[in-house]
Amino acid sequence: MGKVILITGPASSGKSEWAETLAMQSEKAVIYVATATENPTDEEWHQRIQKHQKRRPQDWVTLCVPIELSATLADAKPNTCLLVDSLGTWVANTLEQDDANWENTLCELLETVQLVAADMLFVAEETGWGVVPAYPLGRKFRDRLGFLVRQLSIICDTVYLVTGGHVLNLSILGSPLPAPKS
Repeated sequence: MGKVILITGPASSGKSEWAETLAMQSEKAVIYVATATENPTDEEWHQRIQKHQKRRPQDWVTLCVPIELSATLADAKPNTCLLVDSLGTWVANTLEQDDANWENTLCELLETVQLVAADMLFVAEETGWGVVPAYPLGRKFRDRLGFLVRQLSIICDTVYLVTGGHVLNLSILGSPLPAPKS
């Protein structure tokens, strides 16, 4: 298994920039796994994507993977570093799955991560630090992403929290909880 790192935190806190820094430090060929899809009618979304693209070195390969994340990770070569940005967008892309299919998708991802020889960096948004969403789909998203982040953190070598433009190594500062029951 390659090195697995999770970078989590609130929106616009610097998560992606920290992940990009770690990817460059890996000195491996970097594959940027973008879970977002372009929406030609959403100019603001397009500008966000462009901002991320401009920061990345030209030699990084970009793969657009809105759904099939496990298959993409499984195909990775050992001498590469995959930067997955972001798990929140990936979870949003899979929200139409019923609970049983989601559970299978989640288990497949977690199993795949443990088998891949490449280094992997996962960027994930922290949700649920505020008001409980007033609508079912919002609660489903928050709960699925929170559970995924917690499960993934158990198998990560390092977990970082990026907030307020500062990076905290939770693997050093914190103590992991036992694995949650589904």
